[in-house]
Amino acid sequence: QCIVWDWDSNGKHDFIGEFSSTFKEMRGAMEGRQVQWECINPKYKVKKKNYKNSGIVILNQCKIHKMHSFLDYIMGGCQIQFTVAIDFTASNGDPRNSCSLHYIHPYQPNEYLKALVAVGEICQDYDSDKMFPAFGFGARIPPEYKVSHDFAINFNEDNPECAGIQGVVEAYQSCLPKLQLYGPTNIAPIIQKVAKSASEETNTKEASQYFILLILTDGVITDMADTREAIVHASHLPMSVIIVGVGNADFSDMQMLDGDDGILRSPKGEPVLRDIVQFVPFRNFKHASPAALAKSVLAEVPNQVVDYYNGKGIKPKCVSEYESSRTLAP
Repeated sequence: QCIVWDWDSNGKHDFIGEFSSTFKEMRGAMEGRQVQWECINPKYKVKKKNYKNSGIVILNQCKIHKMHSFLDYIMGGCQIQFTVAIDFTASNGDPRNSCSLHYIHPYQPNEYLKALVAVGEICQDYDSDKMFPAFGFGARIPPEYKVSHDFAINFNEDNPECAGIQGVVEAYQSCLPKLQLYGPTNIAPIIQKVAKSASEETNTKEASQYFILLILTDGVITDMADTREAIVHASHLPMSVIIVGVGNADFSDMQMLDGDDGILRSPKGEPVLRDIVQFVPFRNFKHASPAALAKSVLAEVPNQVVDYYNGKGIKPKCVSEYESSRTLAP
């Protein structure tokens, strides 16, 4: 049903009339011919004897635009590249102290590990090679103990990938005693690092790799201006950022990065092209199931993937084409 109004700037629009149609009828305008309907005001039809219509509505052209789903892209061979970044700033507390968010308890995982495993185990189902680059930020690292905001937690800068979420957990536990927790809490460098890979992916003009950066942090970020700039830049790339807030700090700045309450802008005023940040405070899920946390954290990702590729007019790769491009084992 189509309802036609005469628009008025004061908001008091005047009803003109209405008509009904079918999709099949509208498709008639695809063959280069027009389709038209009489626009009828039911009141006038009852009151006025010689009333025919309140005008004619003409459809000149009809185009069918297929909206692909998240699963269309996944089935077409789009790989989710999942990267983890962990906050090693001094505000987390000394890992040797049981009050520290990084305390390694002999029998139970700390909050960083709980968040990492809950989210990572869902993400790894979409990542076919199960190899996850894992970075740390805000610590002094050996051998020179200079502060770094994007170091590989396995200390192998040439290959920061860990095998599965378990590999990330092991690299985290192994690197923690070797680090000196420091600061400040700068997350722009790690966003830029992943954005560099995502920007190389745009050259393929295909839906082959989409990047998700999971940042686990205990609070207030220091480089807010640079972070906003990095997110605005990343919103043009096949990339999403998930921030999980660990601990009980004030996370109001994080809510600003998550564009749900208004459009995020760079310091120069440039708006994000699309909302790519999802922020979740871990404390809300402390006593919930890992599935509840993962669901909240990943709620927006499928739409973000679809928005990116649809916005660029990139269709999913054909499933048969994807199958035939894979090398079959003998």
